Amino acid sequence: MPLPHFIGLIAFVIVAAGATIALALWAHVPLIALGFAAMAGSLILGARQWR
Repeated sequence: MPLPHFIGLIAFVIVAAGATIALALWAHVPLIALGFAAMAGSLILGARQWR
């Protein structure tokens, strides 16, 4: 992967994470609920790789 594409991908991930946190704060979602949802999603996707 060329370096500009890699840097763009990292920038996109950072912007998407920031937008997710901003949207959650705007919707008055507790950050602990957002963290729990991220942890649950990570566990679900990790469990799918073990099959």
